[in-house]
This record gives sequence, C-alpha cells and structure tokens, in this order.
Amino acid sequence: MANEGQKAVDFVDAVLAQCQEFRERKFLVVLDRANKDNTLDLMNEHAKTTPDLRVIWAPENRGPVDAYVRGYREALALKPDWILEIDAGFSHQPEDIPVLFKKMEEGYDCVFGSRFCAGGSIKDSSRKRYWISWGGTFLTNALLGTKLHDMTSGFQLFTRDALREIVDRGIGSRGPFFQTEMKTYARRMKVAEAPIQYRAASHNVGNKQIKDAFKNLWRLFSMRLAGRV
Repeated sequence: MANEGQKAVDFVDAVLAQCQEFRERKFLVVLDRANKDNTLDLMNEHAKTTPDLRVIWAPENRGPVDAYVRGYREALALKPDWILEIDAGFSHQPEDIPVLFKKMEEGYDCVFGSRFCAGGSIKDSSRKRYWISWGGTFLTNALLGTKLHDMTSGFQLFTRDALREIVDRGIGSRGPFFQTEMKTYARRMKVAEAPIQYRAASHNVGNKQIKDAFKNLWRLFSMRLAGRV
C-alpha cells in the first residue's frame, strides 16, 4: 500500500467487513519508502481503534516485490488457515472476496482472481496494459504449461501450506511478473479461478518491467524443461 490517503482507511474497513464470518482475521498492511503522503500516519491511527489491522513499516524494501514477500512472511508467521492477497485503493473490489472464499471451500490450495474468465471484467485500464496482461497470459500458458485465464492478477487466496511452498522456492522476478512466477510454482497444486471486477487505471508498464518479464519467463521455461516446475 502506498499513497492511498483516506481511501486506505475506507479500503481496510471494506475488506474487514467481507471477512466477518471468520472467528479470527488480521489485515496486514505493508508500507515502505515508496509511500510519500500521510497514508502511514492514517494507518497507524486507524490501527489504534481497529484491532484486526496491523501496520508493517518496511523501509528496507527495494521495490514492490519486497513489500509483497514481507507481507507473505508476516502472514505465514501468524499460522492462519488461508491468506488473502488484495491490492489496495479499490482496484480490486472487496465485494469479490466472498467469491474467492466460496471457491476455496471446495478444497483448493489456491484460488486466483481472474479478470478474463467468465464473469470477470477489467475497466478504466489502458488498452496497452490490457493487451500486455492478456498476451502475457497466453504466452505463459503456452511456454510453461499453466492453464489459467489470468496469469498477472494479484487478487488471490492461498492455504498456508501452499503459500509457504511458493515463497520458500524464492521469487526471482523484480517486477509485476512475480505474480506470474507464483502461479507457475502452483501449477501442480489444486488451483481454481474466480471472476473478479478490476476497476482502476493501471500503472504504466515500462520497458524495464517488460524485459524483466521476458527474462524470468525464459528462466521458468528453462526450469520447466529441466523438470523443476
């Protein structure tokens, strides 16, 4: 989470409202030096009256992947049954959370939110970003043997054991492709997709990120040829 302002408070409350059926729940928010506004102060203040909110300040992070991995490891340390990953700022809709929960109850190891499966949608995003996501999914499925409709979404639900296995393998990607890498490591697990409604303008994908994606796609393809994924 970074630079969300008051919207961050509203988002935390909206997510927790969708998780009331659970006996125990904890919302972990990871912030680092990418945050330039008052979001950290707002989260710390909100945590004083929201017992289910925990704010993690991680100034050592070198980029967004470090923030995600820190969040995964902090969540795993709590030993929950399930771990939900969701982007802040309402790009992912909290109202879609029960859809993932319902699917997970069928006994899956991972449930991945999908913008491109039946019932999913993507709006207010650039045409370029749309085709990068769709094309990246097509290419990844072809080369890595995955069979998902959306390989780049970051709205997903894991069992504790599944996420630990993925994280312990190590994530080599330094850009958005890390979501694809995680799904690739899960390809031999019992996985499913659930439709989500993506509703936000996406950040531009730069040439450096695209190069990182191709570099790591080739790395994973080589690992597949060697029987390691």
